[in-house]
Amino acid sequence: MKYIIFTDLDGTLLDHHTYSFEKAKEALVFTKENKIPVIICTSKTQAEIEVYREKMNNNDPFIPENGGAVIIPKNYFKSLLDKEKNRYIIVELGTPYYIITNVLNELKKITGATIRGFSDLTPEEISTLTGIDTDSAKRAKKRSYSEPIIIEGSSEVVRDIKKKVSSLGLNFMEGGRFHHIFGSATDKGKAVNILIRIYKEDTKEPITTIGIGDSLIDLPMLKAVDIPIVVKKFSGNYDGRVHIPGLVYADGIGPEGWNKAILDIVR
Repeated sequence: MKYIIFTDLDGTLLDHHTYSFEKAKEALVFTKENKIPVIICTSKTQAEIEVYREKMNNNDPFIPENGGAVIIPKNYFKSLLDKEKNRYIIVELGTPYYIITNVLNELKKITGATIRGFSDLTPEEISTLTGIDTDSAKRAKKRSYSEPIIIEGSSEVVRDIKKKVSSLGLNFMEGGRFHHIFGSATDKGKAVNILIRIYKEDTKEPITTIGIGDSLIDLPMLKAVDIPIVVKKFSGNYDGRVHIPGLVYADGIGPEGWNKAILDIVR
């Protein structure tokens, strides 16, 4: 039986504060040695993911910006041969970034709320808010399909803006550090299902899919897999908004929980 792992990054495979995956190294080494794909499925941009793929020695497909695209390394699948001189085959699902930022600007006008997106922030400001260095912040600004935003105000203000976003034809998802605005076709679950279909066509063998995340924004991904897993958040608690039949509760925060849960299943 072939396993395929779909994983969130922030607060899941990466420590919430340090962005380190050190505590998940044992499982990452095991998956690499046993040729188990680890597919990053995150709100981070392609530019950010590429850095972590290099650090992890990961050569598998990946899903940036909450399902904005499916990005497949050239010649990864036998069934998807690309004669072009491109590094990747890219299946785009998301709404172009300029449309999303136009909607964000419209939101500011019609609500009067204080809303700041990554397009409004300098790399230095993003660095201060997130704890990442300025080079990483510059990569975080290289967005194609989504916009992380900060809303100043009560939960009622957030709910009102969520309704306004929907009325303007986009989706709004509450996240950890940031909320996210993206197109109606952008969905972690849709992107995951596309890759699952390709793997099944390519391998011609039984596949068991694993999904692992830490928050509500991961729910579409978790619904799309055979074994959904949630790790504890940095507070030591599970995200109570994540409800799904058969959900596995990892014994540990972030990458520590990731390591234990993955090894318990695949080893």
